[in-house]
Amino acid sequence: MDKEQQIKLGTAPVGPLLFKLALPTITAQLVNVLYNIVDRMYIGHIPENGASALTGLGVCFPVIVIVTAMASLAAAGGAPRAAIMMGQGKGCEAEKILGNCTSGLIIIGLASTLLLLLAGKPLLMLFGASENTLEYAWNYLWIYALGTIFVMISLGLNAFITAQGFTKISMMSVIIGAVCNVILDPVFIFAMNMGIRGAAVATVISQAISALWVLRFLTGKKTMLRIRKELLRIDKKIYLPCLLLGLSPFVMQATEGIITICFNSSLLKYGGDIAVGAMTILSSVMQFTLLPVQGLTQGAQPIMSFNYGAGNTERVKKAFEILLAICLAYSAVISLTAIVFPQLFTNIFTSNAALSLYAQKALRIYMIGMVIFGIQIACQQTFVALGNAKSSLFLAVFRKILVLIPLIYIMPALFEPEDMAVFAAEPVADILAVLMTSTLFALQFRKMLYKDQSVIR
Repeated sequence: MDKEQQIKLGTAPVGPLLFKLALPTITAQLVNVLYNIVDRMYIGHIPENGASALTGLGVCFPVIVIVTAMASLAAAGGAPRAAIMMGQGKGCEAEKILGNCTSGLIIIGLASTLLLLLAGKPLLMLFGASENTLEYAWNYLWIYALGTIFVMISLGLNAFITAQGFTKISMMSVIIGAVCNVILDPVFIFAMNMGIRGAAVATVISQAISALWVLRFLTGKKTMLRIRKELLRIDKKIYLPCLLLGLSPFVMQATEGIITICFNSSLLKYGGDIAVGAMTILSSVMQFTLLPVQGLTQGAQPIMSFNYGAGNTERVKKAFEILLAICLAYSAVISLTAIVFPQLFTNIFTSNAALSLYAQKALRIYMIGMVIFGIQIACQQTFVALGNAKSSLFLAVFRKILVLIPLIYIMPALFEPEDMAVFAAEPVADILAVLMTSTLFALQFRKMLYKDQSVIR
């Protein structure tokens, strides 16, 4: 890492530096949401069969989430470790991590494509597709599957651009693909009359363009960490610790797909296709509300990881305090807005009056726990930034697997109406997760800060 970049991360005032790094990542996250949100907006307004097509796309959502989560498994753990190595002055070790993660992403991308093409339809039925929506879901999924390797490269390797502090470059990686998607969607969906298949084609092309941009930068002259052919061979001593740290963001994202499966199956039972369609809208709103704070944590990550590796504990604490305050304030404001004015969000995704009214009622329930969820995001992502794989993984598993999934099936057995009780499982799990996370973080944060950094290899 060059001297100027080290000085910036190690000595620049934390507050202004965090905002400088976070603004491009927040912008990138907001733009990134356009990939799926714009698809849903266009598809939901297709004449005659828009509602059914939107529900079919919603059934694909768990698959898409799991595919993107695989990028986190391969690279989201590697990027913070690379930043810590740079903080310790070990640039060569950081490049080895990048090379290993690059190969891992390519292997996972090819394997994902093969799996989806061979087992796509059974997976869609498992994920909540009905006879009315399976055709729409499969028409989208098989095309999307062909582009999973582009998803791996564009999302996975972009984390290494952010980890070096080049947040404007990482922002452009996302904006280029998203803008292409916004332009191509109406062309393929309406002008070429391809419907939901057109949305998938537009997404694949856009991700491919984004992937080429990322590769061009990481093999060019401006990057501090460069992809080198001689470092692409996977070394388990280097790669396995990255996978371990990446398990937490992987579980956080992949379980969103599993949770959507559970929601869809339960809602199909108690509310039918309209409830599954509403869940598609709710998950879109949740995705939209969380992405800005996820962008903020990405901006804070290089500061915390680098200074943690360099032993600058006061800068780490300052970065966390700012991150926590902003995440909490944002989650409170955006969730209260959704509760008070749900129509502002639901009408974006559908022109079907019945579906919109149903989704508004569900959204008021679904977003209650989000008021304090900023605490969860700030604390859990700080565990990742400081290389604490065990705690971050436990918290991801606790909220989604140990609490939320059981509640999806328990709540409708205890409360009526059953369909709304299913939606209520989300805020109950969110509140319990915040209590657990804040308690664990209070007990471990100081211990992590003064831990001997030589143990991180």
